[in-house]
Amino acid sequence: MVVDFAADVPFAQAMDKLIEHYGVLLSETVIRRITQQHGRRMQAADKRDRPRPQPGGVDVVVAEMDGSLVPIVTPDETQSDRRRGKRLSWKEAKISLAHQQGHLKMHYGGTLKGGVDEAGARWFDGACRAGFGPDSEVHAVGDGAPWIVDQVEQRFGSQGRYLIDFYHVCEYLSEASGAIAVGSEAAKAWREQQQERLKQGDVNRVLEALKPHVEADDRDEASAPVRRCYRYLSNRRDQLDYPRALENGLPIGSGKIESAHRYVVQQRLKRAGAWWRVDNAEAMLALRCHRANKQWNCYWQSQRDQLAA
Repeated sequence: MVVDFAADVPFAQAMDKLIEHYGVLLSETVIRRITQQHGRRMQAADKRDRPRPQPGGVDVVVAEMDGSLVPIVTPDETQSDRRRGKRLSWKEAKISLAHQQGHLKMHYGGTLKGGVDEAGARWFDGACRAGFGPDSEVHAVGDGAPWIVDQVEQRFGSQGRYLIDFYHVCEYLSEASGAIAVGSEAAKAWREQQQERLKQGDVNRVLEALKPHVEADDRDEASAPVRRCYRYLSNRRDQLDYPRALENGLPIGSGKIESAHRYVVQQRLKRAGAWWRVDNAEAMLALRCHRANKQWNCYWQSQRDQLAA
């Protein structure tokens, strides 16, 4: 129960919950050490027990990945009091999920210090757990970040199809509409017309509607919303096949991974006033992903190993 409580709430609150529910008193320091050791065992299990593609595989695996910033503290090791000279920063936790089309069971993965290749490997692991195999198609959705697109190509090859999150595209269109149309109603009508064209696969007409209004090259980037939108769409034309996704009942938005940021990462790692050492944050992230995946066999085996030690 120590790890269960501390994986959800700050270590001091976990101490209070142990007393409240079980009448057991453990110090905050002990709870922190037990929980972090448990998380590191989850990390080791992730590297040791990686799944393989399923024979044949399911028809379609839906996959999403995105980044979320986590507050990191780096102490000054030269100081006797490590609270002095510490550096505060933000580091991106790369979170992924995969699930069989039409199924609610999600398979999460994440890394904070492993980089894009490790994030891609965790993504592939999740896809394999969701049933990915030689005959599967992977429908990947995201915000168009180049590192995510690269991982789709590296991990899934010709079996992967990448689609830009429709609502992310709508943000670009919304900014451009304010510079093109006069008045909020006219801007809304223009934006909705372009959205409908995208859903019908008519990207050319959207670009044609934007092109006459593209700002001059000497206009700074921040004040050129039409130019930003035109460039964003024209550089990603092969990632805008919304008609195919809609026809096959596949998502055109990445709302599931956005939600995962909140309840897998931010709920525990991004609390007010909380700053993490990067190794400890990585261990907690592994623990949170395992619990979200309901990988109870590995979870409880780690508990038993820890008690035996």
